[in-house]
Amino acid sequence: MEKSQERLKILKRIDEYEKLGKFNDDVEDDDPAKPFSPKDVDYTCKKLSSKIKTYLANTLGTMYFESMIKKHKFIIKDVLGIENAMAVKGGAIVTCNHFNIKDNYAVYRSLKPILKRRKLYKVIKDSNYTNFKGVVRLIMRHANTLPLSSSYDVMKSFYRGVQTLLGRGEKILIYPEQAMWFNYKKPRPFKDGAFKIATIYNVPVLPMFITMKDSDILDDDGFLVQEYYVHILPAIYPEKDLNITENTQRMKQKNYDEWVSVYEKFYGIKLEYGNL
Repeated sequence: MEKSQERLKILKRIDEYEKLGKFNDDVEDDDPAKPFSPKDVDYTCKKLSSKIKTYLANTLGTMYFESMIKKHKFIIKDVLGIENAMAVKGGAIVTCNHFNIKDNYAVYRSLKPILKRRKLYKVIKDSNYTNFKGVVRLIMRHANTLPLSSSYDVMKSFYRGVQTLLGRGEKILIYPEQAMWFNYKKPRPFKDGAFKIATIYNVPVLPMFITMKDSDILDDDGFLVQEYYVHILPAIYPEKDLNITENTQRMKQKNYDEWVSVYEKFYGIKLEYGNL
């Protein structure tokens, strides 16, 4: 099967951005986000209509990803360190590397033993919330997603929602690398957001990192399906004697160092970026 030209273009752009140190920039050709207001988002799923749509979105999303797993188009080979997740009581920010639309379901499926009746909430960029149609739109808007926005009023609602969710013991997935880079195996430098939120609301960060190996199965774009090894690492807690900025930087650096350690041990190579 010939490889997708679109994917090859994305991989070329990833290589270019790595060499330029543009680690948090989008490589996908997404349209700009359409504006939305606070009334368009029910962050804590209070409305009956939101509850119904959330049930449908999660049901359809689960059916889709589980079907891919059965067809061996999505392979979770192993989950390591579930005891680290079990040690976290109450709300937490979950971090993971972002390289595929399937990685959030790999995180959810790996954490399912500790979530029990709860769902994994996912912070998403605004264009993912506004730009899709049909079933994908339903899933992006209602599968326990928390959209970011350039609107101050929307972000006020976002932070109120995050505070409520963490206060009732939910787990919120935030991609600290920000942009999705297709099948990119290396950890990338982080943005502050996940760690600042954890500090402000005094909850731990639960780092997760997914490593990959080639399977012998081709995906629909002509690339080998990756076998996922999901690593759940010890939680990182804010320190009471540090201020918000100090805690944010300390937790961010510790999380990054843990990812680098997993990367180097799993692949048996030292982490290096392009020509940097």
